[in-house]
Amino acid sequence: MPKHVRLISLLMVCSLWSMPKAANAQALIPHTLQLDATKLEKQGLSLAQEAAQLAQFQQVDLALPRARLASQLAPGNDKVWLLLGGLQLQTKEFDNAIASLKKAQSINPKNGDILFALGSANFQQKNYQAAVVNYQDGLKLKPNDPEGLFDLGNAYYLLGKLPDAIAQYDKAVSQDKKFWPALNNIGLINYEQGNIPEAIKRWQSAVTLDKQAAEPLLALAVALYTKGERQQGLTLGEAALRIDSRYANLNFLKENLWGDRLLSDTKKFLELPRIQAAIQQRENSSSAPTPRKQPTQ
Repeated sequence: MPKHVRLISLLMVCSLWSMPKAANAQALIPHTLQLDATKLEKQGLSLAQEAAQLAQFQQVDLALPRARLASQLAPGNDKVWLLLGGLQLQTKEFDNAIASLKKAQSINPKNGDILFALGSANFQQKNYQAAVVNYQDGLKLKPNDPEGLFDLGNAYYLLGKLPDAIAQYDKAVSQDKKFWPALNNIGLINYEQGNIPEAIKRWQSAVTLDKQAAEPLLALAVALYTKGERQQGLTLGEAALRIDSRYANLNFLKENLWGDRLLSDTKKFLELPRIQAAIQQRENSSSAPTPRKQPTQ
């Protein structure tokens, strides 16, 4: 899968549904203003819930204006600002995202997800050392968070601190035995270091955990084909590209932290006639028009 960048965690999205009702204003404020303030905040939280739902379905264009309005109606809620910052990260509005996340942090300095999101902002801008600091600070608040550990591992990876990266990936797996992206990335490092058997072992474990994980499946296919197990490699490669044809793009693979050695072997693999046929078949099926449904009577 594409490298994980923490934007809006499922837990945070769900937590919007269980937000406490807005507290009543102080008794000295006139009764009508008290009701108005409470009503406005309730509307803001409702909009944030809608935005979070839309974000889960990748409808960011619809979610973003709702989140912006929610932040105006419920300006004292850190989760609303975190949601807005996460959506702004998705649309690469980095300055706005950081401003929103800093606002969330000022409201609740103990929310580790805010620090993880700030790490994502720096990570996406290739400021990996700053991202490391953000992730480390977030892990001080949520030390057993597998995604936070994984994110920190990725930042170390891109700083060339490979032993540190592997250590964080291992910690992520120790916290969540099914967290296959960490196993996948350990395999990427193993392959670049020439430890092909260990890389294959890691990718096999990842595929066992998720048979629809195209990335470790393709990496495994390339590794097996390159070491001489050609028939199995071709079969697995075809299966991987049926799941997700984006992995036929070398630039996409590079964005997903594939190293030079693996990219070189993958380029040769993708040029094989049987794999080219699989890519073409996938592209043809994707571009085929969808049959029109008969109108309901």
